Formats: sequence, C-alpha cells, structure tokens
Amino acid sequence: MTSTRLVASSGRRFALLILVICSALLIAPACAATMSPIPGSPTTTSKYLGGSPSLSVSIPGTNEFSPGDDASITILVKNAGVSTMKQLNRSTMVPDDLPTTAKFSKIALTSTSDAIVIKSDPQRVNTILSGDAGTSLTYKASISTSATDGVYTLPVIITYQYPKIVQQEKDTQFVYTYNEATVTVPVTIRIKPLVKIDVVEAIPDPLAAGTEGYLTVKIKNDGPENGRMASAKLIRAGSSAIIPTSSTVFIGTFPSGNVTSCLFRIAASMDATDQVYPVDVAVSYTDREGATVTSRAETIGIPVSGKITFFVTSPARTLNAGSKGSIEVTYRNNGNLTIYDVQSQILPHAPVTSADGTAYLGTILPGESATARYDLTVDGSAEPGTYSFDSKLRFRDALQNSQESDTIVVPVEILSGTGGIPITTIVLAVLLVALIAGIGYYLYRQKKSQQ
Repeated sequence: MTSTRLVASSGRRFALLILVICSALLIAPACAATMSPIPGSPTTTSKYLGGSPSLSVSIPGTNEFSPGDDASITILVKNAGVSTMKQLNRSTMVPDDLPTTAKFSKIALTSTSDAIVIKSDPQRVNTILSGDAGTSLTYKASISTSATDGVYTLPVIITYQYPKIVQQEKDTQFVYTYNEATVTVPVTIRIKPLVKIDVVEAIPDPLAAGTEGYLTVKIKNDGPENGRMASAKLIRAGSSAIIPTSSTVFIGTFPSGNVTSCLFRIAASMDATDQVYPVDVAVSYTDREGATVTSRAETIGIPVSGKITFFVTSPARTLNAGSKGSIEVTYRNNGNLTIYDVQSQILPHAPVTSADGTAYLGTILPGESATARYDLTVDGSAEPGTYSFDSKLRFRDALQNSQESDTIVVPVEILSGTGGIPITTIVLAVLLVALIAGIGYYLYRQKKSQQ
C-alpha cells in the first residue's frame, strides 16, 4: 500500500511539472510580442507592421514677388508619417526602408495661372525620411509684367513610392514591394501691387554728336499702386551714346492712372553716329508699407545724327602774288540742328599771312549757309598755283555748349604779279625803264648844252 501511494504521488508531481513547462512555453511567445526589448541585447529588433508617409510642403523664405520678376521660389518638403504598429521580435533583421519612408520621389511645382510661369522641370529626391528636417528645393519662375496683385496658389505634385508591410521569409533576407502614391499639396505666393510706368510720349530736341538738349517725357502710372514721394529717373542704357546730364525729376504723389510730364537734359557722346540710341526711364517711390521701390524701367529711343559737318560751297578765290586782298568763303551747315554764335577762322601758311583770320557768322540753320570774309597778304615771292588752307568753325548748341568743327579746307589760287608777269620781272623792267629814261635825259641835256 505504501509503495503504491509513493508511485501515485510521484506520478502526480511529474504530471504537474510537465504542465508548468508547457504553460511556460505557451506564454513565452505572446509575451515576446508585447514586451520591451532587453537593453543591450543584440538579437532583439523592431518590426514595423503598418504606416505610410505624410508629406507637407511650405515656403520657408519669401513668398512675395512683383510683376516682371524673375523669381526663385524655394519650397520645403517634410514627411510626418507615423507607424501604426510595431512588433518587437528576437532574432529578426531590421528592414532598410520603413513604411513611412517616401522613396523615388518626383516633385513638380506647377502653376494654373498665366501670370506665373514655372521654368524649372520636376526634381527628383531619392528618400524623404519621416521626422527629419525636410528637403529644400528651388524652382525658377517668371512673373508676368501684367500680373495683378493678389494671392496665387501653386500646386506641388509629388509622386513617390513607399514600402508595403514586409514579411521576413528568412532570418537573413527581406523581400521588398512598394506602393505607388501621388499627392498634390498647394502653396501660395503673393504678388505685391506696384507702380507700373508707361511712357506715353517722348520728345527730344534734335541732337548731334557732342551736343546737348532737352528731353520731354510723359509717364503714366499704369499699375495698381499709388506712389508717394515719387521721382522719375533717366538712366543711361549700358554704353549708349545718350548720356543723361540732368537725370532726376521729383513728381511727388503719383496715383494709379495719373500722367505726369518730366523734363530731362541729355547729351550725345562725341562718337555718336546717325542712329537711334536707347535710354531707360524708371520711377522710384514709397509704397504703402513705407518701403522705397523702383519700378521696372521702360526703354525709349532717341535719334542722334553724327557730328555736325560743314561744306565750302563757294569756288576757289584768286589773289595776286605780292598783293593784299580779301576772299569770301561760304560755309553750309550740313547738320540737322541750328547752331549759334558761329565764328570761323582760316589758318594760312607761307607765302600767305593774315593779320586777323577770323569772321563772325552768327546763327546758321540746318541746310543754310553763311559767308566769311578774310583779309590776306600774299608774299611777292609766291609761286603761282592753288593753295589749300585749313579753316574751322566754333559754335554753340541750343544749351550753349561750345563745339568745334572738323577741319574744313579752303582753296585759294595765287596768280603771278600784275598782267600775269612775276613781280620781280616787273620791278626789273621798271628799273630798266627808269635807267634808260635817265640816260636819255642825260644825253638830251648834254646835247642842249653844246648847242
């Protein structure tokens, strides 16, 4: 009996031990799915079972632009995706790509308005991780000069892929598959109101190379902004031959739709030729926010002729060797503007001299002529022939700027002495005649005294 009770008792203990071991084995896997990993354990890893990217777009820099701008628009793409389930397993590899990662992204900034033209192509980003600082991208855009002020929405189209829930087939291998997704996220920019100028009329004084004149410009504020403390500015266009010499005119208040007239002084450079040269007009003003703004410049053309030239229209004048005389020279103004206080000067050389080789001609209109009179002295030793002498004209333009012409050649024909006989021959002949007359008179007196 005792032996039987011991065997039965041992059997119950063994069965109870087996039951405890089996219960522990059944409980252990369930605990592994919810327990935190053991710190420092190299074989405990995370396995993500759900989640997807959540992309947002913003403009971190300026989002204000003006009509006519060549704009650079910078956007920031961020991923705020959150995993919906995570399992902790022992002896499981960590996947390289999480379900919240946006992969192989193509990001396009687009426009639905003719006022804004996006010039940059879509850009590619390989990976946009969840929770990082984001990815910054810059796009070139053109703002139309006719764009009205207001807020504009620019759709950002993002095409990307993200991992599906990954099953680990082996301890050392993952098999990846991806979902494709497209999202459109709007961003907004603002186009500020501006003063937009329109040159209604531009009337310049006639200009030639080296001269100065006035330019009258009528300017209209064709934009929606009212300018305060406005000033019109005339700006040299690069290396243009038109040079503003009085370049700023104060306007004051310049409301939208207003037309104002401005008077500038301009000069044409000495190397200007017969053509139209550009000059720019702009208006600087204070806007509604108190900032100083300069409008987009408008270009106008100013016709300029080359340096004023003069022609001698009178024929060559003649003087006799050994004589004093006057010649008249007629000069024609071959330019396109009136010249004032004209003085001419002849520059003779041997064998011709002049005590005062200048003449005052006054005002000469375009295409008209004036005649100068010069007193010259011809040396008796001058050989017959045609001589060329230099002359110049000095004059003033409409704004009293002094100018000097290029050298103008004046021909003068020198003849031999009286009767076409050289002066030396005439002198010798006179002396010979006087000598013969003297001898004859002497002989006559001698003969009379002998009688």
